[in-house]
Amino acid sequence: MMSSEKNKLTTSWGAPVGDNQNSMTAGSRGPTLIQDVHLLEKLAHFNRERVPERVVHAKGAGAHGYFQVTHDVTPYTKASFLSEVGKRTPMFIRFSTVAGELGSADTVRDPRGFAVKFYTEEGNYDLVGNNTPVFFIRDAIKFPDFIHTQKRHPQTHLKNPNAVWDFWSLSPESLHQVTILMSDRGIPATLRHMHGFGSHTFKWVNDEGQAVWVKYHFKTEQGVQNLAPEVAAQLAGDNPDYHTEDLFQAIEKGDFPAWKLYVQIMPIEDADTYRFDPFDVTKVWSQKDYPLIEVGRMVLDRNPDNYFAEVEQATFSPGSFVPGIEASPDKMLQGRLFAYSDAHRYRVGANHNQLPINRPVAEVNTHQRDGQMRADGNGGASIYYEPNSYGGPTESAANKPAPFQVSGQADSVSFDHNDHYTQAGDLYRLLSPEERSRLVDTIVGAMKPVEKDEIKLRQIGHFYKADPEYGQRIAEGLGLSITQSL
Repeated sequence: MMSSEKNKLTTSWGAPVGDNQNSMTAGSRGPTLIQDVHLLEKLAHFNRERVPERVVHAKGAGAHGYFQVTHDVTPYTKASFLSEVGKRTPMFIRFSTVAGELGSADTVRDPRGFAVKFYTEEGNYDLVGNNTPVFFIRDAIKFPDFIHTQKRHPQTHLKNPNAVWDFWSLSPESLHQVTILMSDRGIPATLRHMHGFGSHTFKWVNDEGQAVWVKYHFKTEQGVQNLAPEVAAQLAGDNPDYHTEDLFQAIEKGDFPAWKLYVQIMPIEDADTYRFDPFDVTKVWSQKDYPLIEVGRMVLDRNPDNYFAEVEQATFSPGSFVPGIEASPDKMLQGRLFAYSDAHRYRVGANHNQLPINRPVAEVNTHQRDGQMRADGNGGASIYYEPNSYGGPTESAANKPAPFQVSGQADSVSFDHNDHYTQAGDLYRLLSPEERSRLVDTIVGAMKPVEKDEIKLRQIGHFYKADPEYGQRIAEGLGLSITQSL
């Protein structure tokens, strides 16, 4: 039966393919002819079907949805997508593990990436956070070294607990996040049953130019649920894509997951007097000091049509701001403002924002031209520079970021605040006795393979400074004396 024009298989340049089952050869036994351009195209494209995987957050799942404003936050920000109660903005989210490769298991003990892209009328706004409110380090200069410890040993190509705990024990600022990671919340039951956080401090600016500091909290409406380590280990072998499958199937059957977005608001001047540095991403702000304020609701209601096109090629950057939302002096955030976009330029290409999943709904007027994979008209014959006398796109002073004062001597400077123990200890004491026992067992199990007692004792000393019971129990579990670590 003749196939219709619509169903005809074609080459990438649109020519119909006459035979897709047999390569062109000289006789029945070959050799294969180089003039079989369809064969060459298929093989060449197959070799290039994978873009480089992300160095971090390689394994992920994604979904489309919407964000709807439920409470008025215009006193704090002029961001258009937050401008009125009831307003809906389309969005896309990508959840991910952090340390593993593209084929790793979903149910490993690891933080989860929580990256949200809002398609606003003023451009895309990316909020690129995690399922934890803090992180392991607070200065971007340490990030490559930290990630190296989470990856594989260059000789054995195996995960290396010696590197992991050596780095953590020499970086006491990691203690808060380590405690969260080793707790029950280190392995979420599903991607739907975990909170999300912007983690960093950001700046909101209102119509009058008044600014506040802000932190984001996405609270799951499904409730927080976690996996026991033995169940997670079994799932890692039986169904390594368990979280990916669960999210897809929930949305497919109409069980749409949802989160409520809250923010903490800090007056600008409080940053100079708060008992913790508000720009230190290893610390949280007490909700007693800065209560949660409800903003809106995020609902995921549509699965991707194609994983590669939408999830793998989705690019997020914490530097993708819109008017009314700006950066803070958070050193980790400052580094990420460059690093994320640069990773996408390398991984997907200079024109990654032209891909449908990343393309803004707002009109784009830039003087950028050319580059690999330019997928539009490349600006045609329009003006390609500024300033110009021909009516090309020009800057708009009303959209300049809010001015802020900077001072000090240029130097490689550490943070002024170095209390890495209070918040980790507070978290330990908040846990139930059963939760503490599981936390201790998890840490002991993770530290046992470490070869050097020096590393173990140094880390035990950090646990002890957070809470004496915390350190004592881990020391006992490892068969070491707590006095050796003090």
